[in-house]
Amino acid sequence: MTVELNKTVPNFTAAVTGKETAITLSDFLGKNVVLYFYPKDSTPGCTQESQDFRDNYEKFTALNAVVFGISRDSIRSHDGFKCKQNLPFELISDNDEAICQLFDVLKPKMMYGKEVIGIERSTFLINAQGVLVHEWRKVKVDGHALEVLNMLSTNVANK
Repeated sequence: MTVELNKTVPNFTAAVTGKETAITLSDFLGKNVVLYFYPKDSTPGCTQESQDFRDNYEKFTALNAVVFGISRDSIRSHDGFKCKQNLPFELISDNDEAICQLFDVLKPKMMYGKEVIGIERSTFLINAQGVLVHEWRKVKVDGHALEVLNMLSTNVANK
């Protein structure tokens, strides 16, 4: 089963940084949820993307949104990355790839001449009712956080 636009996102529980050890998607009903999937902590593109969401975080929260970054890295790796980049939002560890599979973000990639399965940079906007209202796939980092913010703003304004 994978997510579909304009359908309710299936509930999931995931390991997360911060005071809580896990979050459940349904805990955020009543809030907009931004899930951005990225390949690896502390790599240039992933760092820039996370910084862009960080730098616009107050604008997201002003629009009743929570932001989560997701990769297959461990909580320990996420904790270090979050601290070093001063990220005000939590990072989800999906090392069993269940959430990656739900959102269909695992794709073949070439790395050092070998094909590997990795996370395709993707972002999903879930509205306050738990419905997937927008998705971005094959994301280019430059300007992406602002694009998500603009779409969120439009969705909130159209309520």
